[in-house]
Amino acid sequence: MIIVSSASSQALREEQMAPITEIAKKAIRAGNIPGAVILIGHEGKVVYRKVFGLRALKPKKVSMTIDSIFDVASLTKVVATSTAVMQLADMGKLNLEDPVAKYWPEFKGSGKEEITVRDLLTHYSGLRPALDLKPNWSGYVTALRMIEEEKPLFPPGTNFIYSDINFIILGELVWRLSGEPLNAYCAEHIFKPLEMEDTDFKPPSVLRSRIAPTEYQNGTGKMLWGEVHDPIAYNMGGVAGHAGLFSTADDLAIFAQMVLDGGRRKNVQILNPLTVRNMTTPQSPPDKMPLRGLGWNIDSSLASECSYGHKGFTGTGIWIDPVSKTYVIILTNRVHPNGKGKVEPLRAKILSFVNQAIGPVPIERGLASGPLPSQVEPGEGSNEKVQTGIDVLVAEKFDSMAGLRLGLITNHSGIDSAGRRTVDLLHKAPGVKLVTIFSPEHGFSGRAEGKVSSTKESLTGLPMYSLYGDTLSPTKRMLAGLDALVFDIQDAGARFYTYITTMGYAMEACAKKGIPFYVLDRPNPINALLVQGPVLDSNLRSFTGYFPLPVRHGMTVGELAKMFNAEKKMGVKLRVIKMRGYERSQWYDETGLLWLSPSPNLQTLTEAALYPGVAMVEGANVSVGRGTKTPFELVGAPWMNGEEFASYLNNRNVQGVRFIPVDFKPKSSPFKNQLCHGVQIVLLNRQMLDSPALGIEIASALYRLYPKDFRVDKTLGLIGSRKALQAMKAGQDPATIVEDWQGPLEQFCMLRSKYLLY
Repeated sequence: MIIVSSASSQALREEQMAPITEIAKKAIRAGNIPGAVILIGHEGKVVYRKVFGLRALKPKKVSMTIDSIFDVASLTKVVATSTAVMQLADMGKLNLEDPVAKYWPEFKGSGKEEITVRDLLTHYSGLRPALDLKPNWSGYVTALRMIEEEKPLFPPGTNFIYSDINFIILGELVWRLSGEPLNAYCAEHIFKPLEMEDTDFKPPSVLRSRIAPTEYQNGTGKMLWGEVHDPIAYNMGGVAGHAGLFSTADDLAIFAQMVLDGGRRKNVQILNPLTVRNMTTPQSPPDKMPLRGLGWNIDSSLASECSYGHKGFTGTGIWIDPVSKTYVIILTNRVHPNGKGKVEPLRAKILSFVNQAIGPVPIERGLASGPLPSQVEPGEGSNEKVQTGIDVLVAEKFDSMAGLRLGLITNHSGIDSAGRRTVDLLHKAPGVKLVTIFSPEHGFSGRAEGKVSSTKESLTGLPMYSLYGDTLSPTKRMLAGLDALVFDIQDAGARFYTYITTMGYAMEACAKKGIPFYVLDRPNPINALLVQGPVLDSNLRSFTGYFPLPVRHGMTVGELAKMFNAEKKMGVKLRVIKMRGYERSQWYDETGLLWLSPSPNLQTLTEAALYPGVAMVEGANVSVGRGTKTPFELVGAPWMNGEEFASYLNNRNVQGVRFIPVDFKPKSSPFKNQLCHGVQIVLLNRQMLDSPALGIEIASALYRLYPKDFRVDKTLGLIGSRKALQAMKAGQDPATIVEDWQGPLEQFCMLRSKYLLY
């Protein structure tokens, strides 16, 4: 009974249940499956749980039961292996960006040196789908030796290949790093704490009467009944990272609800909430398809881009949608008895039905950043989509711009909630004429590094002037013939993010020419409530410091435009198109809007949260991970000692983060292609994090540990406070430095209050 609302009547629930029954029975009548167990959870409760058909057809017919145990095949990857790997990452025993060879030295060779743990989890390692079965072989160690001899088909990070080899490797890493074989580790650290009593590898023979058989084993005529169906896992002895797990619908429901609850069941925390978020949101290389989480498949075909799931070859599957707080578990042994069954039609129809029954959940409600665990956020957030300035403008039919010839400052982030480009919406809008486009740092695509040249926009053919090339501000010639200039770019919420400087310069140019300036407002991605960090010294203004703001200003671009206009006495005719449904406390993943990396090195919201702190030191001779897969989650240099640095910072007890020693090679300056030693910053609780305070902790630690190597004076431009820098050099405790900037911060907050729109 799928409960659509608390007001649903019993009759309505019975009526809703009927289609599932018919869908399942039709699949059985067609001979696609012998039977099934279907379980649906919604808003913390199991709302549908039913059994269909037979568990066994051969050698005799046996009815399916609700407690039937299934060989879940590749569900092993997410239920066991990925979970175990991420627990080890949470404990600091493993780093996703490390090459596999760091933990398994014999793995190195044959072109596998650059394959990282992340590449394995996302299936972008370049390794083949599976090990060869011919000539015949057996034994776990034999499989490992075969993997050591494997050669990638593609360089890591370039091509998606769904590979069982990836997860065999991950299973071995669990053993190497925990000291326990994968089955023993999972039993003790996952299944036992979660009370998943019927989930394990190699189930005992006493449970055979409840196990759903799969098929006759090739060459032996033996029905596989409690032994793993996957031939490679079978050859490895029944325990492997890619297959071998057995479970029930009820146990998998416990697991799915734990994932929805941010890694928690009852009073047991299996995974860090932000780890769950990272596992179940896109982690594959930027611009690569398909989207993959850390083990999970990110599914955009049914509900939203934040829904995720996994399937098993034997006929099993889990699908989870965090927006509607729904999970669907479909367990069949479709390969029984001869391997010819099929479950895809059943899966598709059940998921389509559930999708309609719970809402439906259109893609606009999807959050590219995944679940919103209450353990991290004090509030549940809203499932309603925020309307940005361009959404409001479209809803108002562009009335406020009627008859105007427009210029537009924008980039790839200028889209509406349906993914349509602001460029195209204005270009096609009735009653207005878009004649010129301007692009900021990183260009119109948001991917460029260094100076950007002016060009033409490829689809509209309109001239596109770069404001990060030979000029940083619109010239009189660029503005000629315009009736208004429009700004629509996603900001990052930090003082030194240059898009707001580009906005300020453009406002000044428009003021001189008497041209109105429109701002299509957008969310502050790291929320517009928290205001943190030192206020910029007035004599340190630059392209990365347009106005005396604190590092984390807690304002939207529309609010900043109002402040700039008034406090700098520009006199520009400013019109801010406000958002609808926006709350200051919302992080970007609570707005219902699709996350797009606003610049090449802010690929995730986690990186955006760390950016106001970590970026404070990047003016010096350190790498902050630019040119790696996790920029602003790393700090390192060839002259650092990662173990020492991590230990020092962890002893400082910086709230909201933890530090793991790491080695990495950035592919861009500084230290391009050089081995850097340092730390990876693990974000544990973004609400507790004071990111500029983190930046001072990092800078102070570097100066205290490496005074001869760390060029501390080079941090002044981004820290923005001579007083803070001098205090750090004098050896003051970072907590005292943070306390000292609270006075100016309070004064700024009083000024800020005059310009808040939400």
